[in-house]
Amino acid sequence: MISEAMVAVIFILCPLIYVCSAETYSFDRLSPDQNLCSLIIRPAGYACSEHTILTDDGYLLALQRVSSSKIGNLRQNPRPPVLLQHGLFMGGDAWFLNSPEESLGFILADRGFDVWVGNVRGTRWSHGHVSLSLKDKDFWDWSWQELALHDFAAMLRYIKAVTSTKIFVVGHSQGTIMSLAAFTQPNIAEMVEAAALLSPISYLEHINSKFVLRMVNMHLDQMILAMGIHQVNFRSDWGVNLVDSICDGHLDCNDLLTSITGKNCCFNNSRVDFYLEYEPHPSSAKNIRHLFQMIRKGTFSKYDYGVVKNLMQYGQLKPPVFNLGNIPESLPLWMAYGGDDALADLTDVKHTLKELQSTPELLYLENYGHIDFIISVHAKEDIYNHMISFFNSREKSSSLK
Repeated sequence: MISEAMVAVIFILCPLIYVCSAETYSFDRLSPDQNLCSLIIRPAGYACSEHTILTDDGYLLALQRVSSSKIGNLRQNPRPPVLLQHGLFMGGDAWFLNSPEESLGFILADRGFDVWVGNVRGTRWSHGHVSLSLKDKDFWDWSWQELALHDFAAMLRYIKAVTSTKIFVVGHSQGTIMSLAAFTQPNIAEMVEAAALLSPISYLEHINSKFVLRMVNMHLDQMILAMGIHQVNFRSDWGVNLVDSICDGHLDCNDLLTSITGKNCCFNNSRVDFYLEYEPHPSSAKNIRHLFQMIRKGTFSKYDYGVVKNLMQYGQLKPPVFNLGNIPESLPLWMAYGGDDALADLTDVKHTLKELQSTPELLYLENYGHIDFIISVHAKEDIYNHMISFFNSREKSSSLK
């Protein structure tokens, strides 16, 4: 039965359906010479090359390879490759939004790592599909399940082919969901030397984000899909109106970021305008639906199509789970999580840890919120130096094998 709240949102959104279906994201209007390398990374004084890879389901993704002039010729004394995997509504730019002294992508390059920057399908920097247009609903027929098993896997295969070595992985938020799901697959896990997970997520049952919980309770994911909306783009007119409708009279959204992610301790407010030049990126309505399924059901499973389609898709009534116990005990994991993170709740992080065979190295920061892990002005001292020490120890261990 449709509640009064659902009816209200339908009336708010219906006039915007045409806007949404006709909307094309701003990366359609980028010229060929406008890319992540040219707009952010090279202007900061770092060498950067653009790579385009093809997933096995036809998506064209951008990878950037970054190195620093501060450490000489990487090709003569190469350090291991590191793949940086961004979170939901973000792109590869997320790792370079602060100064070179504060941004993880630049810091890793300055430490001599061979930095690779991932950008999943649908984001500003990735390049579409071999046959589908951004306006085609089929282009947006994916969730984080496909991002993990197709996009992430394709990135790792490409980097391994170029470098002929195993890869360090850094994921944040949705990037950790992708990583953990992918690591349950032996053919993917074998390409990874070690992984560092920031705000690690596999379970979302105890999420306490007021903004997200309101959307879940309104069944907004179901309504958007029922109305034929496939791209979720908060930079569009309908996206702005959607946020207004959720906040109006129900939530204090004066500090919208806190309403979504939890209180962030170390956010540089003076750079907000710069952040908003690049964030947020779009995602798919199906992806949001999958995440909301996880919140409602407390599961870490593939997308739930309903009984009939599950039988057709998976050969069983319920979607298969991603069994964290299948992640190899030999795969070193390092995790950093925060006490003020409204998306990666402490109870859910503990649930993740309980299911793993291995015992990851942990860093707990009581005053850190969800976004602090990538844009805190103190992240280098609080987080990144610890992460790099972990990678250094794995590099030494690997060289002794």
